[in-house]
Amino acid sequence: MQTPHRFRTKRQLWAYSGFGLETRDSAEYRIAQGQVQRRRKGVTVRGLNHNRNRDLKELFKSTAIGASARPGPFADYYAGLLQKGLRPAMARLTLARKIAAIVLAVWKKGERFDPTRLSSQAA
Repeated sequence: MQTPHRFRTKRQLWAYSGFGLETRDSAEYRIAQGQVQRRRKGVTVRGLNHNRNRDLKELFKSTAIGASARPGPFADYYAGLLQKGLRPAMARLTLARKIAAIVLAVWKKGERFDPTRLSSQAA
């Protein structure tokens, strides 16, 4: 990653790490009665992006797996996601994204990690 300032937002880091969502859309517009109309159907989510840094993805995934198995704030966060009804694989992905976002924020600001600020908001 070299420097945290190459990523303006956490979503850019997620895409670089392979946690970004891949969306596809074809035929966004159609011709109906001689007029161009936009379709009402939204974009389709195809999964996680394949263009990624493999080592970084493995690092964040293994950290999320380890953190969810040991007692602590990340295990509590993971348990909360499971209680909300998320599948375990999606909860691990959300936890890995949360860890990546925290790493970026801590690295950019130079602050220490504060587990009390770990919220249950969407990552």
